[in-house]
Amino acid sequence: MVVRKETQQTGVKVNQPAQRNVPHGIRALSAILAMVMTMALMLLYAPTPHAEAEETQEKQETQSGAMLSIDSSTAVLTDTSGYHLSATVTNTTDQEIPSGTLTLAMNAFYTFVSRNDIQEWSEGIGQIPTPDIVGQSEVPALQPGASANVRIDAESSQEALASIHSWGPKPVTLNYEADGVQQDEAHTFATRTGAGLNTPDTPAMNITIVQPLEAQGWTTDNTMLEQLVNKGGVTSAELSKIAVPGKEDEARLKSLEQTFTKHDKLQVVADPTYLKAMSMPTQVDGITQPALFDITAYSALNDSKTYDSAGVGTSQWSAKQALKSYQSALGDPNASMATYAWQGTGNWTIEALTKAKQQGYDTVIATHDFEESDATTAETGKAIVATDAGDVTVLTAQSVLSDLAQGKATSSDAEANGEGTTAGRLARFVAQSAFYQMEQPYAERNLLVYLSDNSDPAVVDALMTDVEQSPWLNITDLNTLSNADPALSGDDAAAIVPQSDGINDATRANLRQTLNTLAASTNDIKRFNASILTDIADDAKQAPAGLKAWRRQLVDAHGIMALHALGGENPAGSTMVEGAGQLASLLINGVAITPTENVNVVSETAQMPVTISNSHPYPVTVKVSSLTNSMQIVTSRFDTVEVPAHGEAQVAFTIRVATSGTADATLSLQDRQGITFGATQTTHITSALQISDKSGFIIIGIAVLLGALGLWRQFHRKKDPDE
Repeated sequence: MVVRKETQQTGVKVNQPAQRNVPHGIRALSAILAMVMTMALMLLYAPTPHAEAEETQEKQETQSGAMLSIDSSTAVLTDTSGYHLSATVTNTTDQEIPSGTLTLAMNAFYTFVSRNDIQEWSEGIGQIPTPDIVGQSEVPALQPGASANVRIDAESSQEALASIHSWGPKPVTLNYEADGVQQDEAHTFATRTGAGLNTPDTPAMNITIVQPLEAQGWTTDNTMLEQLVNKGGVTSAELSKIAVPGKEDEARLKSLEQTFTKHDKLQVVADPTYLKAMSMPTQVDGITQPALFDITAYSALNDSKTYDSAGVGTSQWSAKQALKSYQSALGDPNASMATYAWQGTGNWTIEALTKAKQQGYDTVIATHDFEESDATTAETGKAIVATDAGDVTVLTAQSVLSDLAQGKATSSDAEANGEGTTAGRLARFVAQSAFYQMEQPYAERNLLVYLSDNSDPAVVDALMTDVEQSPWLNITDLNTLSNADPALSGDDAAAIVPQSDGINDATRANLRQTLNTLAASTNDIKRFNASILTDIADDAKQAPAGLKAWRRQLVDAHGIMALHALGGENPAGSTMVEGAGQLASLLINGVAITPTENVNVVSETAQMPVTISNSHPYPVTVKVSSLTNSMQIVTSRFDTVEVPAHGEAQVAFTIRVATSGTADATLSLQDRQGITFGATQTTHITSALQISDKSGFIIIGIAVLLGALGLWRQFHRKKDPDE
């Protein structure tokens, strides 16, 4: 067995592949020559401080933003691939740029020696000469804001490409000059495979790439919601689809299906409620908790009663329920599938891991904030953490590769340089993965790469194609990763478990608001079931769906929407909260007071009829309240009425009048517990007392008596002598 050498460079162990069947003297001489050549090139091409200052000043004068954008490039170089690049050149200045030249160059002999080395090159600050010109292309004159697409194609026999004698990532420069002045420069990578080279092979590094599959936005099926409320129930299959993915999800799933079929080693982990909602069957490699319920936020809030009040109990997001949803989606009650608890907005603290374990999840996937910060090399993305509920396997995404795969640049400087486009990020991904393999070429490792839930299918396709063409990588499945030797366990694993829940104050406040709103709609539904619906026996003849079953479906429908509203990083959370509130409103507002015409009263007492309507499929029993704003014109206070299903009922309030005038009677509904609900109505009462009642006759009688008395006095009074 040949023993490889380890050398310490810039604080990081770099493992050089062992050379086989090469004399020691020639190997040593080759190494010395390579070092001398590299140093000479660096000295030759490194700019002097004065020249560097002049170059910086020129770039500042001629360039107000990035001019070069890499549209596509050959990330994986073989002995037959050649190098092909397409770039867009944009005039970002306010002046015309004359015709120029785009030059593609590399350093065919350079080997990146540290993580800092490869990162600095990506950010555009690495001082590595690139003297080997691969190709050039003319760029036309550009007016301010104008762009031009430029291609450079080089065959594998091209001198610079043919001179590469070692595998691994190589620095590549894209340089744009016009009128003898450098306008812009971008750094990228090309990674040479060992094909056609006289170099020893080393074991491929295992890599597992996971694509989460979930809805990009949930919405409420209003038709289904109205059928549930107005018809007295739906089938269980229909009820499960009361929350549906957005319209764009179907088209996206079709594109992803093609990608999954093309790249069968891509691991798909799906939300089982999404699979159940979509009619299209999808082959998956694992399922998450239902609706990707945010377990990390649940643990951070540490308030189970609030979640219960919001209509979401622990049974709704358990591993057992996830499997039931998957079996229902598949139509096979005996189907089995691996379940994974997916990370939400917060961190996998020990409390969150314990809660996941209690819910039946033996394995969780950590998408962020669970890596060993001081690791000198990339390690297997697996740790075993001990909790009070038992050991939990944590599959940890490798941050650099995962960020690149999700379309994120490794730094803001890198984004401005060569990682501002998909092609640039994929080139860096390939180079970075090769660098990780070269760090420890004989160590058995398995890196986890996590793709974004909204990944572009075309980008996923391009990434998988590049990985499949990289012989230093061996694509494995989640089961292989789960069974691999952990990188950390025991005290070492416990040491990297986040101490903070990672949820900021704004997120915590929004979560509280969501829970409070859901609790209000939950309470309305419970009150409707218990105190508004008439408490009758469940009569199959009267109600085919069954009153009890309908009551249960109302609660379940709200629970489905509430569960989706509390999914991790769910952009449609507010939509689901609105849907839950809409259900409660339909129930409460389905019992209403029909607007009453104004009442004119011409006597001491009168009747005010009030009609109550019920749009629901079962009778309701409610109290009707009437209250006037006058002490002289009043009505009776309450009346109780049972309103038939899809019907109306009428009550009559007695009006008592003490004098002429006007008043407003406010009519409202109350449940059987005396709690007001629904919209109020106002009826205007006008009183104009007439003599047709007893009080009128009394007044007339008094007037007659007074008149008679006046006449009597007139005839019987003693006259004055002078009169």
